Amino acid sequence: MPNQVNVVLLGLGVVGGGVARAISERADTYSQRVGASLALRRVLVRHLEKEREIKVDPGLLTADPEEALSGDVDIVVELLGGEHPAYDLIKDSLSRGRYVVTANKEVMAKHGSELLALAAERGVDILYEASVGGGIPIISPLKRDLSANDISCVRAIINGTTNYILTCMSRDGLDFDTALAQAQQLGYAEADPTNDIDGHDAAYKLAILASLAFHTRVGPEEICREGIGGLAARDFRYARELGYAIKLLAVARLEDSSLQVLVHPTLVPEDELLAKVDGVLNAVEIEGDLTGRVLFQGAGAGSLPTTSAVMADVLEAARALVLGGRPFPWRYTAEVAVRPLAELVTRYYIRLEVADRPSVLAGIARAFGDHQVSIASVIQKEADEAAQTAELVVMTHPAREEAVQATLVQVRDLPDVVSVGNLLRVDG
Repeated sequence: MPNQVNVVLLGLGVVGGGVARAISERADTYSQRVGASLALRRVLVRHLEKEREIKVDPGLLTADPEEALSGDVDIVVELLGGEHPAYDLIKDSLSRGRYVVTANKEVMAKHGSELLALAAERGVDILYEASVGGGIPIISPLKRDLSANDISCVRAIINGTTNYILTCMSRDGLDFDTALAQAQQLGYAEADPTNDIDGHDAAYKLAILASLAFHTRVGPEEICREGIGGLAARDFRYARELGYAIKLLAVARLEDSSLQVLVHPTLVPEDELLAKVDGVLNAVEIEGDLTGRVLFQGAGAGSLPTTSAVMADVLEAARALVLGGRPFPWRYTAEVAVRPLAELVTRYYIRLEVADRPSVLAGIARAFGDHQVSIASVIQKEADEAAQTAELVVMTHPAREEAVQATLVQVRDLPDVVSVGNLLRVDG
């Protein structure tokens, strides 16, 4: 058995610094848990001269990827982020027979099946617990603890930035722009928050979760995605009055042997656990035929939680190396079709601004009836006496997405309808 496991670190940012610190400061503890010492051999950085909070032996630093990956390397930890060059370096490392640990959601969402197959071919593994949910253990439970289940549904809040913004809009009555600015000031949102608020980040993570949960290949391009930029503070007030919270929900649901995968702002009943997940917390709910519903909740980002997940994977890889066992390859065993959004059946919340006249409701009801969309309730919320307009909130019974969209096309053309303010789907 080897008495030392050599680790190369690609990236020395917030998480990379946490990993370097953990390997150094917890060396004795990790040696006892693995049965061999962990040795940090090289660290790939973009700028050698940059001042860093974490102090690493300058002799370990290199800006040359080939130099970083050359020589006696057992585990490569990729923390660069983004698709390139991370994907290329991961693929190169696996091809050389090295174990890889990554937190890269984009790479795993887009190329996970290819990289897992390459790892199996080379007799190693790629571990990616930190790619979804930060410090929340969810990848490993899906691969092992829940593997005896037939999973029917995954529902998740997996982007802390958007969850913080929605919490501020709900709790403090802030408009979207103000809540976003506050998230940026506190460091929860990037200067360019597009990846978060438009749902790309959540879609990458859902692709990973759905692929594992349903043993099939789900790409991010197959996920119907809507962001949170169209929400207004009044939507949260109305939702609360109706008994709902609004969350950016990532959902993968298996029905009739096909998958519906969707990231969208959603009305969630207030008595559900997911409705109570606030701030920057993340949560993933899995429904299996043996376990029923189980919920994983915790910090979805940040140096310490993500370092925890990365180091857990490093220790797992190190143990496999010490024991000399060939890892069991992950297998995609099913071909599951993804249903288009048009086939979704659910309830809907629709906010309309209309002329404040008695005849308005008749025209709206006719448009809904023309497309067999059944109205559950219509509530007048606010009136603007100066403009002679009123705001209506329509709640539907379960209806087909394509029928609802066709209804809204007709409603928009009604002379008494000023605008369709928002459409939100109801989950649960």
